Amino acid sequence: MFTLPRHRAARRRTAAAAAGLVALLLATPAAAAAPTAVTDDAPDIVVEYRTSATSPTTDQVEPWLQVRNVGTSSVALADLTIRYYFSADPGAGQYRFACSWAVRGCANVTGTFGEIADPEAAADRYLEVGFRPGAGTLAPGDSSGDLQLRFHRADWQRIDQSDDYSFGAARTSYAAWDRITARAGGEVVWGTVPGNEDPGGGPVDPPEPGPVLFDDFSYTGHTDPRLAQRGWTVKSGAGGPGAPGVVWAPENITFPAESGNAVMNLETSTDGTASGTRQSELYHQQKFTTGTYAARVWFSDAPRSGPDGDHMVQTFFTITPLDAPMDPSYGELDFEYLPNGGWGEPANILYATSWETYRPDPWEAVNIHTEERTSFAGWHDLVITVDHELIRYYVDGRLFATHGQPYLPETPMSINFNHWIISGGLVDSSTPRAYDQKVDYVYFAQGQVLAPAQVQEAVNGYRADSVAHLDTVP
Repeated sequence: MFTLPRHRAARRRTAAAAAGLVALLLATPAAAAAPTAVTDDAPDIVVEYRTSATSPTTDQVEPWLQVRNVGTSSVALADLTIRYYFSADPGAGQYRFACSWAVRGCANVTGTFGEIADPEAAADRYLEVGFRPGAGTLAPGDSSGDLQLRFHRADWQRIDQSDDYSFGAARTSYAAWDRITARAGGEVVWGTVPGNEDPGGGPVDPPEPGPVLFDDFSYTGHTDPRLAQRGWTVKSGAGGPGAPGVVWAPENITFPAESGNAVMNLETSTDGTASGTRQSELYHQQKFTTGTYAARVWFSDAPRSGPDGDHMVQTFFTITPLDAPMDPSYGELDFEYLPNGGWGEPANILYATSWETYRPDPWEAVNIHTEERTSFAGWHDLVITVDHELIRYYVDGRLFATHGQPYLPETPMSINFNHWIISGGLVDSSTPRAYDQKVDYVYFAQGQVLAPAQVQEAVNGYRADSVAHLDTVP
């Protein structure tokens, strides 16, 4: 297993600027600590903290926060992220985030969880709080106001927070707290990190030599014979997923040039009827197991033209076919983006789902999922790593989800991209419309758990050497 060299930002402002910041902090009644890692053009931010759950053990951790701008320039909250650090309890799997109340609106506040790879760090997990553009800006001297946040274990077991790095039992009123960090543009601008928990900034170890698949989709079209020669199948005809009567149309898969580089485009079109719906899918042969899966994928929130609102599913996933209900050999690892909601969701949502098995009728699923309710329109670097203990999902270098037993795949899987419409999810309109999903490349490293930066290093190397395709996976 490879670990990415990590470092912590250490540059500081000039002495005059630092003195000015300290003076500002002293003029702020709640402030008591100075940022430990800031860059020359970073905003002057202070994070203030209090907790409403002061007991050493609790059902929910309750970090209440305020972000204060002590500089002379306005700061967009959407440009900031806040991290609260803690240590996972034995047996704890997933955690769930919630916003109870926020002056800027809970709809404008996000929360995701990440892991710290440094074994010597004083914490191994963090809650990362972000902001949507609707949260607005902080004028000089302005505060975000209350962010009344909480999180709990997915199994609702009690949490021992007594040794959590960011927990302060005595902090029952707002005050600056340097055990919570703030970032702008990936740089720490407030607080002290509990070890070397940030990737980036240093050299990246390349992957070891070993079996790999790389394809940058430089094909002439869906009939290009090299697709089949290289193990790809363009799906055609009827069949799920989707509504009965829809058709998988090979001609909907094209390979246009974009910014001087070939990409794969998966178009799904409809006239509002199942018989008039054309979906698209490309999949590779079933030979992939433990290792690192990666793709750069472009999600779309709206059709190129015509009415919006169809319940689209845009995907990157791996799968072992289900041979019988509750087949123990079945496995599936999914990134699924629903730009218009569906499956009971009212709006855009990204799922990372790990499957053990399922039964189609009557429906029974053995799976676990992590989701984030926000728009993911545009290009994203998606990475899935699988070893013998954990499945990790990354989005743009950020740990998105961690899943464990019993969801680890047990048999070889295929790599798949498909773009389809949920049954019952068609907008009631006969006006034709077409949606796009694009894929820049796909990459797999067998038996190696790579950091996202290592994946990018490998892809950059192939492109620098003009390698359009490589497959050494047996």
